[in-house]
Amino acid sequence: MKSQASADRLRRTLGRADLRAVRESRKAVRELLTHWGTPERSAVAELLTSELVTNALVHTDDEAVLTATVGPRGLRVEVRDFVSREPRPRRPRTDDGTHGRGLALVESLADEWGVSKHEVGKSVWFELGADAA
Repeated sequence: MKSQASADRLRRTLGRADLRAVRESRKAVRELLTHWGTPERSAVAELLTSELVTNALVHTDDEAVLTATVGPRGLRVEVRDFVSREPRPRRPRTDDGTHGRGLALVESLADEWGVSKHEVGKSVWFELGADAA
């Protein structure tokens, strides 16, 4: 996993099917948010980041790029992959184990979230506002 970080921005390339990147991405976001928000808000950011990273690595067959930026308006995290198929939140079934909960968590816990299309692939992103931090 290649990484760049500054005081307010993180960028990591996540290797194809490298599920270790989920844990490493959570840790990187935790470090980025050391001086931002409450511990609870940082925990939400870590959880949502891990959901987006997991989805990108499990549902595509390519690498992905994680970007997290802290600014005056808050935190924005996006995970770009190179598959054009859009994710759809689905309501998890009780007999489906832990599958299907990722985007439902993002939808319920993020202040804003969405999907941005690119010429090749897409970015799935969420934002947490500074006012709630």
